[in-house]
Amino acid sequence: MKICSSWCSKSASTRFFWIIIPFILVSIFFAFGNSKSSSFSTSTWLFSSGKNNSGELVAVKVAVNGGADHEDAILEDYNFNNSNIIINSFSPITAEADQESEEEFQENHEQPVVTQKDESFNISSEKPHELPSLNETHDLSTEPKIKKKFTNLEKLEVQLGKARAAIKEAAMSGNQTDDSDYVPTGPMYWNAKAFHRSYLEMEKQFKVFVYEEGEQPIFHNGPCKSIYAMEGNFIYQMETTKFRTRDPEKAHVFFLPISVTAIVHFIYDRKSRDHWNPMKQTLTDYINLVSGKYPYWNRSIGADHFMLSCHDWGPEISKAVPELFKNSIRALCNANTSEGFKPSRDVSFPEILLPGGTMDGLLGGPSPSRRSILAFFAGGLHGPIRPVLLEHWENKDNDVQVHRYLPKGVSYYGMLRNSKFCLCPSGYEVASPRMVEALYTGCVPVLIKDHYVPPFSDVLNWKSFSVEVPVERIPDLKKILAGISTRQYIRLQRRGKQVRRHFEVNRTPKRYDVFHMILHSIWLRRLNIKLHGLEYL
Repeated sequence: MKICSSWCSKSASTRFFWIIIPFILVSIFFAFGNSKSSSFSTSTWLFSSGKNNSGELVAVKVAVNGGADHEDAILEDYNFNNSNIIINSFSPITAEADQESEEEFQENHEQPVVTQKDESFNISSEKPHELPSLNETHDLSTEPKIKKKFTNLEKLEVQLGKARAAIKEAAMSGNQTDDSDYVPTGPMYWNAKAFHRSYLEMEKQFKVFVYEEGEQPIFHNGPCKSIYAMEGNFIYQMETTKFRTRDPEKAHVFFLPISVTAIVHFIYDRKSRDHWNPMKQTLTDYINLVSGKYPYWNRSIGADHFMLSCHDWGPEISKAVPELFKNSIRALCNANTSEGFKPSRDVSFPEILLPGGTMDGLLGGPSPSRRSILAFFAGGLHGPIRPVLLEHWENKDNDVQVHRYLPKGVSYYGMLRNSKFCLCPSGYEVASPRMVEALYTGCVPVLIKDHYVPPFSDVLNWKSFSVEVPVERIPDLKKILAGISTRQYIRLQRRGKQVRRHFEVNRTPKRYDVFHMILHSIWLRRLNIKLHGLEYL
């Protein structure tokens, strides 16, 4: 044939040339075709990175595979924590990673190349996030562990949160923990089980930091034998109690060891027209001292600080520092709501007169059947209520014995022990030691007061062991008290004996005594305080 002959007629070199050309063309065709199909724009994770204004490396773009049929992933910025994810260049993807991703794409052309199990990659600025593991070389963890470093204050709040939960559970469940010393029970408590659990939680964790600044006699000092004796007793006992901590970072509250009674005694000038200013300035200077030396006052604006005063002028002097008056916990004998006392924040504690400095000879009295006097009062004529009481009852009835001064040779404590009811009217101020005197001697207290918050009334139900008589019903006093049946009176007296332990003053404090009840009231306020600037989860 012509073609064949033509082919055979060519030289050997020409024949080789025609044989090799088709192979070259085929190679070129496959080379261009593969280069188009190997693009990463349609399938795989793509990261590009840059630096933010502060120089920190950030991932600024994330694309999810899907080609023309899928939208690009949401683009968001995410600051990487260099301590957990180490990025040493602008691109976290190495050449080796590119090659591995290309091979995965070729093997799984129909599916996206994602190493996680059907999880979307959503980035939010609120919490740490999961990153896909692209290769072994970079060792990018799928769950970067960004641990929050909690402050000491936040740790304390966690502990307080657990205490709140335990108290709530006790109140709701009705279960009560055994206690070898005393188990609160009965109608004298608003919720005996909740109180008991709260008291045990206080013993377990409550810590008080006492500022050491200040010198005696104004600071770290106080009376122990007058009607303001609780002020001195508490300050002394607070200095040595197990609840005190020397580390302020471990403290739940901070005690200002100021004695208002000492301020009045040593600084008050009767002849000065402006006698308030020097006393208030003393308190102001002390707050400025501790707030300048320590960060704790300014941290809470005084909300986790407390002062204690049994003097009548305590509420007024506390006004010297507005943050103290509005934010701090004020433990006051003079718990008068008309003078700014706030029961939800402030603490009412009892005024207790200890003539010899101790309770020796003050406790106990005869049974109800041996008490011949229906009601008794003896005291000075001052304040708005006592004049009304004496006007109606002074020396007018043998059953209701009301005296401005006792007859010579008559024992005041003897009269308390021979009376069924002991009248406790307010004087210049609402506080009076007569309520505790009545409880000490087995006499049922009769409260005749306006705007008064009785001691520990967040725990104790005073109506279950005392009688409250409105001021306007003073003329009906005998009718009201005589109308109480013998059975009801015995209940009132028995309950008063049981709660008496909460008002007893001990040289070495005992569980559930007045010192611990004051602390417990402060503990309750601290449980309810949300400190400024602290995040609660």
